[in-house]
Amino acid sequence: MTAIKHALQRDIFTPNDERLLSIVNVCKAGKKKKNCFLCATVTTERPVQVKVVKVKKSDKGDFYKRQIAWALRDLAVVDAKDAIKENPEFDLHFEKIYKWVASSTAEKNAFISCIWKLNQRYLRKKIDFVNVSSQLLEESVPSGENQSVTGGDEEAVDEYQELNAREEQDIEIMMEGCEYAISNAEAFAERLSRELQVLDGANIQSIMASEKQVNILMNLLDEALKEVDQIELKLSSYEEMLQSVKEQMDQISESNHLIHLSNTNNVKLLSEIEFLVNHMDLAKGHIKALQEGDLASSRGIEACTNAADALLQCMNVALRPGHDMLLAVKQQQQRFSDLREHFARRLASHLNNVFVQQGHDQSSTLAQHSVELTLPNHHPFHRDLLRYAKLMEWLKSTDYGKYEGLTKNYMDYLSRLYEREIKDFFEVAKIKMTGTTKESKKFGLHGSSGKLTGSTSSLNKLSVQSSGNRRSQSSSLLDMGNMSASDLDVADRTKFDKIFEQVLSELEPLCLAEQDFISKFFKLQQHQSMPGTMTEAEDLDGGTSSRQHNAGTPLPVSSEKDMIRQMMIKIFRCIEPELNNLIALGDKIDSFNSLYMLVKMSHHVWTAQNVDPASFLSTTLGNVLVTVKRNFDKCISNQIRQMEEVKISKKSKVGILPFVAEFEEFAGLAESIFKNAERRGDLDKAYTKLIRGVFVNVEKVANESQKTPRDVVMMENFHHIFATLSRLKISCLEAEKKEAKQKYTDHLQSYVIYSLGQPLEKLNHFFEGVEARVAQGIREEEVSYQLAFNKQELRKVIKEYPGKEVKKGLDNLYKKVDKHLCEEENLLQVVWHSMQDEFIRQYKHFEGLIARCYPGSGVTMEFTIQDILDYCSSIAQSH
Repeated sequence: MTAIKHALQRDIFTPNDERLLSIVNVCKAGKKKKNCFLCATVTTERPVQVKVVKVKKSDKGDFYKRQIAWALRDLAVVDAKDAIKENPEFDLHFEKIYKWVASSTAEKNAFISCIWKLNQRYLRKKIDFVNVSSQLLEESVPSGENQSVTGGDEEAVDEYQELNAREEQDIEIMMEGCEYAISNAEAFAERLSRELQVLDGANIQSIMASEKQVNILMNLLDEALKEVDQIELKLSSYEEMLQSVKEQMDQISESNHLIHLSNTNNVKLLSEIEFLVNHMDLAKGHIKALQEGDLASSRGIEACTNAADALLQCMNVALRPGHDMLLAVKQQQQRFSDLREHFARRLASHLNNVFVQQGHDQSSTLAQHSVELTLPNHHPFHRDLLRYAKLMEWLKSTDYGKYEGLTKNYMDYLSRLYEREIKDFFEVAKIKMTGTTKESKKFGLHGSSGKLTGSTSSLNKLSVQSSGNRRSQSSSLLDMGNMSASDLDVADRTKFDKIFEQVLSELEPLCLAEQDFISKFFKLQQHQSMPGTMTEAEDLDGGTSSRQHNAGTPLPVSSEKDMIRQMMIKIFRCIEPELNNLIALGDKIDSFNSLYMLVKMSHHVWTAQNVDPASFLSTTLGNVLVTVKRNFDKCISNQIRQMEEVKISKKSKVGILPFVAEFEEFAGLAESIFKNAERRGDLDKAYTKLIRGVFVNVEKVANESQKTPRDVVMMENFHHIFATLSRLKISCLEAEKKEAKQKYTDHLQSYVIYSLGQPLEKLNHFFEGVEARVAQGIREEEVSYQLAFNKQELRKVIKEYPGKEVKKGLDNLYKKVDKHLCEEENLLQVVWHSMQDEFIRQYKHFEGLIARCYPGSGVTMEFTIQDILDYCSSIAQSH
């Protein structure tokens, strides 16, 4: 590095009158390493200019060239990157930031130190040195080889000092006094030496003259020492006096400390006493309210509530360490416990009496609801009891055993009350459905319980009979063995629908109001319910699982939700059986009622699940919905079974089959009921089952029919099915509608061809022979040369079918078709028109063969197409 420095000084800086002070080998950070040198220089001429020069080795030869130079006054910041760890990177902030990486940390440090010294010496502005060690910025501390060189250069700079004005003036005076100094330096030096010796002699004489003064000074010092000794004696006496004062002050300080400690203890004791008095003192008014407060009046309830809250706060106060060992505290806690126990007994006894009284009061109002399909309103009772809600919350947190006992008593009393109300309510509903009490007994009802009697098999048999005999015209609705849906008109079904809807509309607010009251009164969480199930045995055990908690321990949130569900199941345990009995009665009256019940029940289940999917109402209605769905499926199955069991008379024509008409009735009724219903998917599935059963059994009956041709049975019934589906526009049966239309069209064509047969039989046989010869390879125009098929034979056959005979045959055919077809479907003219078209088609076929095989023969039929149209029209009008 020294050789490079000398070479740079010689080749680059000396020619420019500059002196190189420090050098560092660097490359740009983050790029390919192209080495260059940063040099710190000063000019040798005044005024001194300090620069940082970048020198780079030339690519063409082994010499260096000056690339760029920055004035040191333009340098703003020197960033060494890290003041602690060794890091060769550093940044110089000129007009922009230049990032460099030195070949070694020592070179970087030497260069930065030189910059700092030059800044201190020549620049008035201060450069910011960032992340630079403070030791590096000390001018006197050299480090490393490069620093020693730099230091030597700096010393050379420091040796030269510019003469001030006075020094220049003195030298000029001395030079003027010795004009020969320049020409004779030795004489000038000798003169200066002599003058220096004169000055030294004068100095010695001056020192010797001051000896007397030195002696005077020594005497003064001795006197000062004596004064110091006297002062030290006085200080010693003062120290002894201060020592006694110190001892007295120590005693006073210790006494003050004890007084302060006593005061502190008194303050703390007062604070503890105030804490106990403020937090464990129950007002006399609260004590009186807890012991004797009136729990029947609103003012008394409010006073008891406030007293109970105050008692709870006193009992739950967080005592400080050691308080529980104080006798007064123990006595006060025992007093609070006695008050709590006494008030809890009083409160539980009063609420039990309220529950019992509610049962008696509500029973007295049942008579006015016995003739109306409404349930008694429990809102006044709930309103009165909710005044005790805060006391129930207090009882739940302080004495969970009594709280649980009240819960069980409430369920016992209210379950009996609701059972009477609900059973009477359902009895009224059943009476309104059947008409009178006498009629209800004919449907299997006994007493107020409203339970259906009879075995399941009899109900099923009755349901089958009601489905199978819908088309029979029974005269009595009460004759259940022959009950027919035809006797139950739209008004009757609408009446049943309204009654069933009213039953559900009365039950829903009753259950929701009771569940909301239970949640508020017993302080149980009912929202954000967790999914969970509970067996019937767990319900009927009276809440044993909840009593497994220790008294005074509140239930977790999920257990509280279960407790609400248990209480609702216990209180309304009769709702589900009564609903099932009502559903069975409705199904027994008319199996089509299951459609109404399915729609209504689905809507109420959907509504209840939107409110709370795990609530009692949602669960109960969901269970009943399963029963309704089973009845609906049973209704569909019964209809399919009746289709399979249908028998037709062998002596009368078939016509429209009963189950086809019943499907039309079912579909029309179902579409009106299920319009905008939530359970449309169930109906679509039932449609698919029923329509397949109809298709299969129509074909089965058609195959078994003896009086009516198979094609007629198929044609008429599938035409009726197609008309029904086209009118009702049932989207899920579009494929079946197209299939019914295709079957109707196919069997119409088949019946027309079968019934029409070969009206020109001999002529048909003749031309069949002609077509056979052509098929064997004989040309059509050469067929007339065949002996059996010449023109004479053709004329002979044609003469056998004059117009009169043709009309007679068509008239007989019309009468035959009229006997086959039924009047309900009114297809006679459609069939007759199809037969006319088929006959004309055969006529044209014969004319075409005559024209091709007997050209120019002049042979024609005895009647024309117009004659055929006239014959058919006159026959149709005559009948």
